[in-house]
Amino acid sequence: MANIIHKIRQAIPDIDTYREILDTITRNKSRSFLTGFGVFWGVFMLILLIGGGQGLKELLAKNFDGFASNTVFIFADRTTKAYDGFRKGRQWCTTDVDVERLQNQIPELDVVTPMLFAGSSTAIYGDKKTNGNVKGIKPSYEKVQASKIRYGRTLNEMDDEKSRKVCVIGKKIYQDLFSPGTDPCGQRIKVGNIYYQIVGVDFNSSSISINGRSTEAISIPFSVCRKTYNFGNQVHAIAMTGRGSVKMSSLSDKMRSIVARAHHIDPTDERAISVFNTEMMFSIIDSLFSGVNFLIWLIGLGTILAGAIGVSNIMMVTVKERTTEIGIRRAIGATPKMILSQILSESLLLTAVAGMSGILFGVMILQMLELANTTDGILEAHFQVNFWTAIFAAILLSVLGTAAGLAPAYRAMAIKPVDAMRDE
Repeated sequence: MANIIHKIRQAIPDIDTYREILDTITRNKSRSFLTGFGVFWGVFMLILLIGGGQGLKELLAKNFDGFASNTVFIFADRTTKAYDGFRKGRQWCTTDVDVERLQNQIPELDVVTPMLFAGSSTAIYGDKKTNGNVKGIKPSYEKVQASKIRYGRTLNEMDDEKSRKVCVIGKKIYQDLFSPGTDPCGQRIKVGNIYYQIVGVDFNSSSISINGRSTEAISIPFSVCRKTYNFGNQVHAIAMTGRGSVKMSSLSDKMRSIVARAHHIDPTDERAISVFNTEMMFSIIDSLFSGVNFLIWLIGLGTILAGAIGVSNIMMVTVKERTTEIGIRRAIGATPKMILSQILSESLLLTAVAGMSGILFGVMILQMLELANTTDGILEAHFQVNFWTAIFAAILLSVLGTAAGLAPAYRAMAIKPVDAMRDE
Protein backbone atom coordinates (compact mmCIF):
# COMPACT_ATOMS: atom_id res chain seq x y z
CA MET A 1 0.00 0.00 0.00
CA ALA A 2 2.85 2.34 0.89
CA ASN A 3 4.49 1.64 -2.48
CA ILE A 4 1.28 2.50 -4.32
CA ILE A 5 0.93 5.80 -2.46
CA HIS A 6 4.58 6.61 -3.20
CA LYS A 7 4.07 5.99 -6.94
CA ILE A 8 0.94 8.15 -6.98
CA ARG A 9 2.85 10.98 -5.32
CA GLN A 10 5.60 10.66 -7.93
CA ALA A 11 3.03 10.83 -10.75
CA ILE A 12 1.42 14.02 -9.40
CA PRO A 13 3.17 17.16 -10.80
CA ASP A 14 5.14 19.11 -8.21
CA ILE A 15 3.37 22.47 -8.17
CA ASP A 16 6.17 24.07 -6.18
CA THR A 17 8.70 23.09 -8.82
CA TYR A 18 6.67 24.70 -11.60
CA ARG A 19 6.09 27.76 -9.45
CA GLU A 20 9.82 28.04 -8.88
CA ILE A 21 10.52 27.70 -12.63
CA LEU A 22 8.01 30.44 -13.40
CA ASP A 23 9.47 32.65 -10.68
CA THR A 24 12.98 32.20 -12.09
CA ILE A 25 11.88 33.11 -15.62
CA THR A 26 9.91 36.17 -14.50
CA ARG A 27 12.64 37.38 -12.14
CA ASN A 28 14.16 39.35 -15.01
CA LYS A 29 11.13 40.11 -17.16
CA SER A 30 12.86 42.21 -19.82
CA ARG A 31 15.57 39.64 -20.46
CA SER A 32 13.10 36.75 -20.59
CA PHE A 33 10.81 38.69 -22.92
CA LEU A 34 13.57 39.62 -25.36
CA THR A 35 14.94 36.07 -25.29
CA GLY A 36 11.52 34.55 -25.95
CA PHE A 37 10.81 37.13 -28.65
CA GLY A 38 13.58 35.67 -30.79
CA VAL A 39 11.87 32.26 -30.75
CA PHE A 40 8.44 33.86 -31.15
CA TRP A 41 9.53 35.82 -34.22
CA GLY A 42 11.19 32.81 -35.85
CA VAL A 43 8.11 30.60 -35.48
CA PHE A 44 5.78 33.44 -36.47
CA MET A 45 7.75 34.10 -39.67
CA LEU A 46 7.87 30.39 -40.52
CA ILE A 47 4.09 29.96 -40.11
CA LEU A 48 3.35 33.23 -41.92
CA LEU A 49 5.64 32.40 -44.84
CA ILE A 50 4.31 28.85 -45.22
CA GLY A 51 0.67 29.94 -45.07
CA GLY A 52 1.29 33.00 -47.23
CA GLY A 53 3.15 30.91 -49.81
CA GLN A 54 0.27 28.43 -49.93
CA GLY A 55 -2.25 31.25 -50.41
CA LEU A 56 -0.14 32.91 -53.10
CA LYS A 57 0.15 29.61 -54.95
CA GLU A 58 -3.64 29.21 -54.89
CA LEU A 59 -4.12 32.78 -56.11
CA LEU A 60 -1.78 32.13 -59.04
CA ALA A 61 -3.53 28.83 -59.71
CA LYS A 62 -6.78 30.82 -60.01
CA ASN A 63 -5.51 31.86 -63.43
CA PHE A 64 -6.08 28.22 -64.45
CA ASP A 65 -9.24 27.86 -62.37
CA GLY A 66 -11.14 24.71 -63.25
CA PHE A 67 -8.76 23.55 -65.98
CA ALA A 68 -7.51 19.98 -65.88
CA SER A 69 -3.72 19.92 -65.50
CA ASN A 70 -3.40 17.69 -68.58
CA THR A 71 -5.36 19.84 -71.04
CA VAL A 72 -4.39 20.70 -74.63
CA PHE A 73 -6.09 23.06 -77.08
CA ILE A 74 -5.50 22.97 -80.84
CA PHE A 75 -6.14 26.10 -82.92
CA ALA A 76 -5.88 26.64 -86.68
CA ASP A 77 -4.03 29.62 -88.16
CA ARG A 78 -2.46 30.64 -91.47
CA THR A 79 0.32 28.41 -92.70
CA THR A 80 3.85 29.80 -92.58
CA LYS A 81 5.47 27.11 -94.73
CA ALA A 82 4.82 25.91 -98.25
CA TYR A 83 3.97 22.20 -98.32
CA ASP A 84 2.65 19.52 -100.68
CA GLY A 85 2.11 21.99 -103.54
CA PHE A 86 0.33 24.58 -101.39
CA ARG A 87 1.86 28.01 -100.83
CA LYS A 88 2.42 29.48 -97.41
CA GLY A 89 -0.11 31.93 -95.94
CA ARG A 90 -3.04 29.63 -96.71
CA GLN A 91 -6.08 29.95 -94.44
CA TRP A 92 -7.63 26.71 -93.22
CA CYS A 93 -9.74 25.43 -90.30
CA THR A 94 -10.25 22.27 -88.30
CA THR A 95 -13.48 20.30 -88.74
CA ASP A 96 -15.64 17.68 -87.05
CA VAL A 97 -13.64 14.99 -88.84
CA ASP A 98 -10.47 16.15 -87.07
CA VAL A 99 -12.19 15.61 -83.73
CA GLU A 100 -12.99 12.03 -84.73
CA ARG A 101 -9.47 11.44 -86.04
CA LEU A 102 -7.84 12.54 -82.82
CA GLN A 103 -10.27 10.49 -80.71
CA ASN A 104 -9.78 7.33 -82.79
CA GLN A 105 -6.03 7.52 -83.49
CA ILE A 106 -4.77 8.55 -80.04
CA PRO A 107 -6.08 6.10 -77.42
CA GLU A 108 -4.28 8.02 -74.64
CA LEU A 109 -6.85 10.82 -74.95
CA ASP A 110 -9.81 10.84 -72.59
CA VAL A 111 -11.92 13.79 -73.78
CA VAL A 112 -11.83 15.34 -77.24
CA THR A 113 -14.40 18.11 -77.56
CA PRO A 114 -14.90 20.82 -80.22
CA MET A 115 -15.49 24.52 -79.54
CA LEU A 116 -16.95 27.38 -81.60
CA PHE A 117 -16.32 31.07 -81.03
CA ALA A 118 -18.91 33.63 -82.14
CA GLY A 119 -16.96 36.66 -80.95
CA SER A 120 -18.12 39.54 -78.79
CA SER A 121 -21.83 40.37 -78.57
CA THR A 122 -23.98 42.72 -76.54
CA ALA A 123 -26.12 41.00 -73.91
CA ILE A 124 -29.27 42.88 -72.87
CA TYR A 125 -31.65 42.31 -69.95
CA GLY A 126 -34.29 44.95 -69.35
CA ASP A 127 -32.56 48.33 -69.40
CA LYS A 128 -29.13 46.87 -68.65
CA LYS A 129 -26.57 45.69 -71.15
CA THR A 130 -23.00 44.44 -71.24
CA ASN A 131 -20.55 42.85 -73.64
CA GLY A 132 -19.82 39.14 -73.55
CA ASN A 133 -17.95 36.52 -75.56
CA VAL A 134 -20.23 33.89 -77.08
CA LYS A 135 -18.88 30.36 -77.38
CA GLY A 136 -20.49 27.09 -78.37
CA ILE A 137 -19.50 24.08 -76.30
CA LYS A 138 -20.57 20.51 -75.71
CA PRO A 139 -21.38 19.12 -72.23
CA SER A 140 -18.10 17.17 -72.33
CA TYR A 141 -16.22 20.48 -72.09
CA GLU A 142 -17.02 20.36 -68.37
CA LYS A 143 -14.26 17.71 -68.05
CA VAL A 144 -11.78 20.13 -69.60
CA GLN A 145 -12.70 23.18 -67.53
CA ALA A 146 -14.90 22.54 -64.52
CA SER A 147 -17.50 25.22 -63.82
CA LYS A 148 -18.18 26.86 -60.48
CA ILE A 149 -21.94 27.01 -60.73
CA ARG A 150 -23.40 29.61 -58.36
CA TYR A 151 -26.97 29.33 -59.68
CA GLY A 152 -28.65 26.69 -61.83
CA ARG A 153 -26.71 24.08 -63.79
CA THR A 154 -24.31 23.51 -66.67
CA LEU A 155 -25.30 22.75 -70.26
CA ASN A 156 -26.36 19.11 -70.75
CA GLU A 157 -26.75 16.60 -73.58
CA MET A 158 -30.45 17.41 -74.13
CA ASP A 159 -29.61 21.09 -74.61
CA ASP A 160 -27.21 20.17 -77.41
CA GLU A 161 -29.29 17.42 -79.03
CA LYS A 162 -32.50 19.48 -79.15
CA SER A 163 -30.69 22.75 -79.93
CA ARG A 164 -32.26 24.56 -77.02
CA LYS A 165 -31.67 28.30 -76.90
CA VAL A 166 -30.21 28.30 -73.41
CA CYS A 167 -27.01 29.70 -71.97
CA VAL A 168 -24.68 29.74 -68.98
CA ILE A 169 -23.33 33.19 -68.19
CA GLY A 170 -20.06 34.21 -66.52
CA LYS A 171 -19.66 36.13 -63.29
CA LYS A 172 -19.19 39.57 -64.87
CA ILE A 173 -22.21 39.14 -67.16
CA TYR A 174 -24.31 38.24 -64.13
CA GLN A 175 -23.06 41.20 -62.09
CA ASP A 176 -23.66 43.67 -64.93
CA LEU A 177 -27.19 42.52 -65.70
CA PHE A 178 -28.64 41.40 -62.35
CA SER A 179 -28.80 42.61 -58.78
CA PRO A 180 -26.53 40.83 -56.26
CA GLY A 181 -28.16 37.75 -54.76
CA THR A 182 -30.74 37.46 -57.55
CA ASP A 183 -31.20 34.01 -59.10
CA PRO A 184 -31.36 34.72 -62.87
CA CYS A 185 -32.17 31.17 -63.94
CA GLY A 186 -35.27 31.11 -66.14
CA GLN A 187 -34.80 34.73 -67.25
CA ARG A 188 -34.17 35.53 -70.88
CA ILE A 189 -31.38 37.76 -72.16
CA LYS A 190 -30.94 39.07 -75.68
CA VAL A 191 -27.56 38.24 -77.19
CA GLY A 192 -27.22 39.85 -80.59
CA ASN A 193 -30.62 39.29 -82.17
CA ILE A 194 -31.50 36.10 -80.33
CA TYR A 195 -33.04 35.49 -76.91
CA TYR A 196 -31.50 32.82 -74.68
CA GLN A 197 -32.86 31.45 -71.42
CA ILE A 198 -30.34 31.44 -68.59
CA VAL A 199 -29.91 27.99 -67.04
CA GLY A 200 -26.77 28.65 -64.99
CA VAL A 201 -24.28 31.18 -63.63
CA ASP A 202 -20.62 30.20 -63.65
CA PHE A 203 -18.37 31.96 -61.11
CA ASN A 204 -15.19 30.46 -62.58
CA SER A 205 -12.48 33.16 -62.53
CA SER A 206 -9.82 31.68 -64.81
CA SER A 207 -7.63 34.22 -66.59
CA ILE A 208 -6.75 31.88 -69.46
CA SER A 209 -8.21 33.53 -72.54
CA ILE A 210 -10.02 30.92 -74.61
CA ASN A 211 -12.13 33.35 -76.67
CA GLY A 212 -12.01 35.78 -73.75
CA ARG A 213 -12.07 35.49 -69.98
CA SER A 214 -14.37 33.01 -68.26
CA THR A 215 -16.07 35.80 -66.32
CA GLU A 216 -17.25 37.38 -69.59
CA ALA A 217 -18.35 34.16 -71.28
CA ILE A 218 -21.82 33.38 -72.61
CA SER A 219 -21.79 29.64 -73.23
CA ILE A 220 -24.46 28.20 -75.52
CA PRO A 221 -24.96 24.64 -76.85
CA PHE A 222 -22.55 23.69 -79.65
CA SER A 223 -25.38 22.82 -82.07
CA VAL A 224 -27.14 26.14 -81.46
CA CYS A 225 -23.94 28.12 -82.07
CA ARG A 226 -23.28 26.23 -85.30
CA LYS A 227 -26.77 26.84 -86.71
CA THR A 228 -27.14 30.42 -85.48
CA TYR A 229 -23.86 31.66 -86.89
CA ASN A 230 -23.79 29.32 -89.91
CA PHE A 231 -20.41 27.77 -89.15
CA GLY A 232 -21.03 24.62 -91.20
CA ASN A 233 -18.66 21.84 -90.15
CA GLN A 234 -15.99 24.21 -88.88
CA VAL A 235 -14.43 23.81 -85.46
CA HIS A 236 -12.53 26.79 -84.05
CA ALA A 237 -10.70 24.88 -81.33
CA ILE A 238 -10.36 21.30 -80.16
CA ALA A 239 -9.94 20.75 -76.41
CA MET A 240 -8.47 17.50 -75.13
CA THR A 241 -7.50 15.84 -71.85
CA GLY A 242 -5.34 12.75 -71.32
CA ARG A 243 -6.15 9.53 -69.53
CA GLY A 244 -4.73 9.13 -66.04
CA SER A 245 -1.16 10.36 -65.73
CA VAL A 246 -0.50 10.71 -69.47
CA LYS A 247 1.76 13.68 -70.22
CA MET A 248 0.11 15.66 -72.97
CA SER A 249 3.43 17.21 -74.00
CA SER A 250 4.49 13.77 -75.25
CA LEU A 251 1.44 13.66 -77.53
CA SER A 252 1.71 17.17 -79.02
CA ASP A 253 3.73 16.14 -82.08
CA LYS A 254 1.41 13.22 -82.80
CA MET A 255 -1.67 15.48 -82.58
CA ARG A 256 -0.10 18.03 -84.90
CA SER A 257 0.95 15.32 -87.36
CA ILE A 258 -2.56 13.79 -87.55
CA VAL A 259 -4.23 17.13 -88.24
CA ALA A 260 -1.47 18.33 -90.58
CA ARG A 261 -1.60 15.21 -92.75
CA ALA A 262 -5.35 15.58 -93.31
CA HIS A 263 -5.07 19.25 -94.35
CA HIS A 264 -1.81 19.10 -96.35
CA ILE A 265 0.14 21.17 -93.85
CA ASP A 266 3.79 20.81 -92.89
CA PRO A 267 3.80 18.93 -89.53
CA THR A 268 6.63 21.21 -88.34
CA ASP A 269 4.57 24.34 -88.98
CA GLU A 270 3.83 25.16 -85.34
CA ARG A 271 2.21 28.48 -86.23
CA ALA A 272 -0.36 26.87 -88.56
CA ILE A 273 -1.33 24.27 -85.95
CA SER A 274 -1.05 25.99 -82.61
CA VAL A 275 -0.98 23.71 -79.56
CA PHE A 276 -1.64 25.27 -76.14
CA ASN A 277 -0.72 22.96 -73.28
CA THR A 278 -1.79 23.80 -69.70
CA GLU A 279 0.57 21.13 -68.39
CA MET A 280 3.46 23.53 -68.95
CA MET A 281 1.72 26.26 -66.95
CA PHE A 282 1.05 23.99 -63.98
CA SER A 283 4.62 22.68 -64.18
CA ILE A 284 6.05 26.21 -64.04
CA ILE A 285 3.98 27.04 -60.95
CA ASP A 286 4.95 23.79 -59.21
CA SER A 287 8.65 24.34 -59.94
CA LEU A 288 8.48 27.96 -58.82
CA PHE A 289 6.85 27.17 -55.50
CA SER A 290 9.12 24.20 -54.83
CA GLY A 291 11.97 26.71 -54.75
CA VAL A 292 9.91 29.21 -52.74
CA ASN A 293 9.01 26.55 -50.14
CA PHE A 294 12.67 25.59 -49.80
CA LEU A 295 13.61 29.21 -49.14
CA ILE A 296 10.72 29.61 -46.68
CA TRP A 297 11.83 26.62 -44.62
CA LEU A 298 15.48 27.70 -44.82
CA ILE A 299 14.73 31.21 -43.57
CA GLY A 300 12.16 30.08 -40.99
CA LEU A 301 14.30 27.31 -39.49
CA GLY A 302 17.35 29.56 -39.49
CA THR A 303 15.44 32.22 -37.55
CA ILE A 304 14.10 29.66 -35.06
CA LEU A 305 17.59 28.21 -34.57
CA ALA A 306 18.97 31.69 -33.93
CA GLY A 307 16.26 32.18 -31.30
CA ALA A 308 17.10 28.86 -29.66
CA ILE A 309 20.79 29.80 -29.51
CA GLY A 310 19.72 33.03 -27.85
CA VAL A 311 17.80 31.03 -25.25
CA SER A 312 20.86 28.84 -24.62
CA ASN A 313 23.11 31.89 -24.15
CA ILE A 314 20.70 33.52 -21.73
CA MET A 315 20.37 30.28 -19.75
CA MET A 316 24.18 30.20 -19.53
CA VAL A 317 24.12 33.69 -18.03
CA THR A 318 21.32 32.66 -15.68
CA VAL A 319 23.26 29.62 -14.48
CA LYS A 320 26.34 31.76 -13.80
CA GLU A 321 24.23 34.26 -11.84
CA ARG A 322 22.73 31.40 -9.80
CA THR A 323 26.03 29.64 -9.02
CA THR A 324 25.65 30.17 -5.28
CA GLU A 325 22.02 29.09 -5.29
CA ILE A 326 22.83 25.90 -7.20
CA GLY A 327 25.77 25.17 -4.87
CA ILE A 328 23.54 25.49 -1.81
CA ARG A 329 20.99 23.15 -3.43
CA ARG A 330 23.74 20.58 -3.97
CA ALA A 331 24.93 21.02 -0.41
CA ILE A 332 21.50 20.29 1.08
CA GLY A 333 21.00 17.16 -1.00
CA ALA A 334 19.87 18.09 -4.53
CA THR A 335 21.03 15.45 -7.02
CA PRO A 336 22.59 16.30 -10.41
CA LYS A 337 19.43 14.92 -12.03
CA MET A 338 17.30 17.43 -10.12
CA ILE A 339 19.54 20.32 -11.20
CA LEU A 340 19.48 19.07 -14.81
CA SER A 341 15.71 18.81 -14.74
CA GLN A 342 15.36 22.31 -13.27
CA ILE A 343 17.44 24.03 -15.96
CA LEU A 344 15.96 22.01 -18.85
CA SER A 345 12.43 22.76 -17.64
CA GLU A 346 13.14 26.49 -17.56
CA SER A 347 14.58 26.41 -21.08
CA LEU A 348 11.75 24.25 -22.45
CA LEU A 349 9.02 26.39 -20.86
CA LEU A 350 10.49 29.64 -22.19
CA THR A 351 10.87 28.20 -25.69
CA ALA A 352 7.46 26.52 -25.73
CA VAL A 353 5.52 29.59 -24.54
CA ALA A 354 7.27 31.87 -27.03
CA GLY A 355 6.94 29.36 -29.86
CA MET A 356 3.27 28.54 -29.27
CA SER A 357 2.53 32.27 -29.12
CA GLY A 358 4.24 32.62 -32.50
CA ILE A 359 2.11 29.81 -33.95
CA LEU A 360 -1.14 31.29 -32.62
CA PHE A 361 -0.29 34.81 -33.76
CA GLY A 362 0.76 33.55 -37.20
CA VAL A 363 -2.47 31.57 -37.63
CA MET A 364 -4.47 34.63 -36.56
CA ILE A 365 -2.78 36.85 -39.17
CA LEU A 366 -3.32 34.18 -41.85
CA GLN A 367 -7.00 33.99 -40.90
CA MET A 368 -7.28 37.74 -41.40
CA LEU A 369 -5.68 37.37 -44.84
CA GLU A 370 -8.28 34.74 -45.72
CA LEU A 371 -11.11 37.08 -44.72
CA ALA A 372 -9.58 39.82 -46.85
CA ASN A 373 -9.52 37.46 -49.85
CA THR A 374 -13.18 36.47 -49.75
CA THR A 375 -15.33 37.67 -52.65
CA ASP A 376 -19.09 37.22 -52.85
CA GLY A 377 -18.88 34.77 -49.97
CA ILE A 378 -16.36 32.61 -51.87
CA LEU A 379 -12.89 32.07 -50.42
CA GLU A 380 -10.31 32.99 -53.06
CA ALA A 381 -7.34 31.26 -51.39
CA HIS A 382 -6.49 29.35 -48.21
CA PHE A 383 -3.82 31.25 -46.27
CA GLN A 384 -3.28 28.54 -43.69
CA VAL A 385 -0.79 25.88 -42.67
CA ASN A 386 -1.92 22.28 -42.47
CA PHE A 387 -2.29 20.39 -39.21
CA TRP A 388 0.89 18.32 -39.56
CA THR A 389 3.00 21.40 -40.24
CA ALA A 390 1.80 22.89 -36.95
CA ILE A 391 2.52 19.59 -35.15
CA PHE A 392 6.01 19.51 -36.67
CA ALA A 393 6.62 23.09 -35.49
CA ALA A 394 5.50 22.17 -31.96
CA ILE A 395 7.79 19.11 -31.87
CA LEU A 396 10.66 21.17 -33.27
CA LEU A 397 10.16 23.74 -30.54
CA SER A 398 10.29 21.04 -27.87
CA VAL A 399 13.51 19.60 -29.31
CA LEU A 400 15.18 23.00 -29.65
CA GLY A 401 14.02 24.02 -26.17
CA THR A 402 15.59 20.90 -24.69
CA ALA A 403 18.76 21.29 -26.77
CA ALA A 404 19.07 24.95 -25.78
CA GLY A 405 19.08 24.00 -22.10
CA LEU A 406 21.53 21.10 -22.31
CA ALA A 407 24.79 23.07 -22.18
CA PRO A 408 23.62 25.35 -19.32
CA ALA A 409 22.20 22.32 -17.48
CA TYR A 410 25.47 20.36 -17.67
CA ARG A 411 27.34 23.42 -16.51
CA ALA A 412 24.96 23.72 -13.55
CA MET A 413 25.44 20.01 -12.77
CA ALA A 414 29.19 20.50 -12.64
CA ILE A 415 28.96 23.15 -9.91
CA LYS A 416 30.28 21.90 -6.58
CA PRO A 417 29.14 23.31 -3.23
CA VAL A 418 32.68 24.32 -2.25
CA ASP A 419 33.24 26.19 -5.51
CA ALA A 420 29.87 27.91 -5.12
CA MET A 421 30.76 29.15 -1.63
CA ARG A 422 34.15 30.39 -2.89
CA ASP A 423 32.33 32.22 -5.73
CA GLU A 424 30.18 33.95 -3.09
